[in-house]
Amino acid sequence: MSTDKPAERWYKDAVIYELHVRAFHDGKGDGVGDFVGLTRKLDYLQDLGVSALWLLPFYPSPLRDDGYDISDYFDVHPSYGTLSEFKRFLREAHRRGLKVITELVLNHTSDQHALFQRARRAPPGSRERDFYVWSDSPSKYAEARVIFKDFESSNWTWDPVAKAYYWHRFYSHQPDLNFDNPAVLRHLLKAVDFWLGLGVDGLRLDAIPYLFEREGSSCENLPETHAFLKELRRHVDARFKDRMLLAEANQWPEDAAAYFGSGDECHMAFHFPIMPRLFSALHMEDCFPIVDILKQTPALPDALQWALFLRNHDELTLEMVTDEERDYMYRVYAMDPRARINLGIRRRLAPLLGNHRRKIELINGLLFSLPGTPVLYYGDEIGMGDNIYLGDRNGVRTPMQWSADRNGGFSQADAARLYAPVNADSVYGYQGLNVEAQEQQPCSLLNWMRQLVAARRRHDTFGRGSTEFLDADNRRVLAYFRHGADDDILVVANLSQKAQAVELALGRYAGIQPVEIVGGTLFPRIGVGPYALSFGPYGFYWFSLGCGRRPPAWRNPEVQVPFLPKGTSPESPGLPA
Repeated sequence: MSTDKPAERWYKDAVIYELHVRAFHDGKGDGVGDFVGLTRKLDYLQDLGVSALWLLPFYPSPLRDDGYDISDYFDVHPSYGTLSEFKRFLREAHRRGLKVITELVLNHTSDQHALFQRARRAPPGSRERDFYVWSDSPSKYAEARVIFKDFESSNWTWDPVAKAYYWHRFYSHQPDLNFDNPAVLRHLLKAVDFWLGLGVDGLRLDAIPYLFEREGSSCENLPETHAFLKELRRHVDARFKDRMLLAEANQWPEDAAAYFGSGDECHMAFHFPIMPRLFSALHMEDCFPIVDILKQTPALPDALQWALFLRNHDELTLEMVTDEERDYMYRVYAMDPRARINLGIRRRLAPLLGNHRRKIELINGLLFSLPGTPVLYYGDEIGMGDNIYLGDRNGVRTPMQWSADRNGGFSQADAARLYAPVNADSVYGYQGLNVEAQEQQPCSLLNWMRQLVAARRRHDTFGRGSTEFLDADNRRVLAYFRHGADDDILVVANLSQKAQAVELALGRYAGIQPVEIVGGTLFPRIGVGPYALSFGPYGFYWFSLGCGRRPPAWRNPEVQVPFLPKGTSPESPGLPA
């Protein structure tokens, strides 16, 4: 493993855990999660092994869009606590070695924000009015697509107070800020300074492709947006050390890679197109969708990184697939129309995969070994379910299930006061599926995930290495190298529900004895001919090829299995240690 870890690149070796404060733990007994409760659960997150926490919006908000409709950039929503309680959480997280990433929602605010309320009452052309984008006609920017097609028919909404239309790329209660107004930039930079000044380690830049509008364009990925990001990056680098900017750009790989700039915009960007193709490849039992999209993905300089995820707080978006691929995904993963929303599927990981333990393990094995930094959504480490009968995407945002106690151990409040009902169905209900139960089961998904996270974090190659796909003789098997500074890792995965075999050309490693990373098991030495492997259904291996020609130091072939004389048991007091 490499010891060269520049501090400013902590995000390359990170395992990020995404959570919503109100969904994690209620420390005050009012039915809503808060910073007091989250702080109490930091030991759990430390034991899970994650190294960074991504908090969904916790700012003052009417909560019509789960907090992404911000009404004040400089405070904490009263339901989640106070600014002092946030600061204490931040100190305790840092004391445990956990980085904290928060949201910077740049594109829009709530229509309840004081800035918008002033803008709608101010005269046209005034400084206050120009904080947002207005028009006398809804025909401007006609080539811009409507993103939330299930909820909005236009990107323009009439405001009776302003007597004009205002522009919004998302919900009509989220008016877009006017980035052609320098005062908007100054206001947002103050918010950046405020939160980074408190010690926040990273900012996720929400909806970054949509900041500017230009007639005759799609109003996405415009040059002006990249110019703004360069200014933001210069501002952050000049004032703060070791901070990270993460772009949320649901775009094709080439367009998303543009948000890195020349290393002078964002440090990280989400790789949205890989997500649906992981699920597609698993159902098709064919490695092509994964290999194809990653071969279309531009290589990145050492300082930059993709962020990868299986599920998050939104729908499993199907925007970056073909119409044929979208229809296929709907047929196999969302037969119930209620599971569909916008251009995506509103399900959690376990229900998407039919609660199939081996599939869940395999797809996490891919997430943690493909090029990028893995992002784990809260509750997926125990296989939490969802509730598609709740509105919008709220079905994947239900309370964390801590125990079989009242309200799943999430809150001591009356059940009717909870911000959302705890999942209580027959398969995923908190009575049987919870953290406490899985901590007592050595073979639980939670304990398996802890092993996987620990294995990932032991090997820098996963976060910093290059990727090389192998031409396997079986398309049901995905095989690739992760090449690191002083260790090469071979990842081999069976995407099929049936046992599979494969022969790989590993002659360049002849004489090396692979070590399976998660379990520490030695496999047969590699020769000059094809290397044969076999797998059970949905099996996968991570092999370290950097141990040289000798077995690792921890292996002692002289150790014998203890002999138990007839009539004795391991609990017998006379047995030797």
